[in-house]
Amino acid sequence: MGEDGLRERKKARTREAILREAFRLFREQGYHATTTQMIAEAAEVSPATLFRYFPTKEHLVVLDRFPPLTEALAAQPPGAPVPLLRGAFRAAFAALSPEEITAGHDREVFAATVPELLAANVRRSPGLIAEVRQLVADKANCAPEDPRVRDAIGAVFGIVAMIWMQWAQDPGLDGPAEIDTALAHLEAGLNRT
Repeated sequence: MGEDGLRERKKARTREAILREAFRLFREQGYHATTTQMIAEAAEVSPATLFRYFPTKEHLVVLDRFPPLTEALAAQPPGAPVPLLRGAFRAAFAALSPEEITAGHDREVFAATVPELLAANVRRSPGLIAEVRQLVADKANCAPEDPRVRDAIGAVFGIVAMIWMQWAQDPGLDGPAEIDTALAHLEAGLNRT
C-alpha cells in the first residue's frame, strides 16, 4: 500500500478516535457539558485537528451524508426501488466495522435525544434524501419525481428510523439484522405476518 493509502488509514483512525472519545464523554458528562477542548484532549489531537474533521460539536453527531449507504446504492445493480434500497443497506452495514456500527448507533441515540441535534438532523435530511432519491431513480430507470421512488424512500427511511429508535431503547438489538428483516418484509409487500 502506498503513501496515500497510509495517509487515508491514519485519517480514518484519527476520525474514529475523535468520535470514540466524543461519545464516551457525551455518555459520561452529557452532550452539553462536553466541550470540544475536552474531546480534543481525550482523543490526543489538537483542537485545530478536531475542527478539520468536525467543524462544530454538532457535526460529531449529525450527518450531511451517509457515504456507506450512497456508495453501496451506487454499486447496486439496476432494479426496483425497495430491493435497491434493501441491498444498499445490507452492503453499507457489511462494509462497516463493529466499532463503526456502534459509533453510528451512539450518534443516532444522541441525535434522537438532544433536541438541538434532532432539529439539526431534520434540517440536513433533505440533502441526504435528495441524493438517495437521484441514485434510486437512476438505478430504477425512472424520474426522481416518480411516486414509486418517493414511496419507497419514504417507507424505507421510515422503517429505518423506527428501528433506530427501538435500537436506542434496546442496545442489545441487532439493528442491521432488524433493518434487513423489516426491509425484506416491505419488499414482500407487507403480506407476511
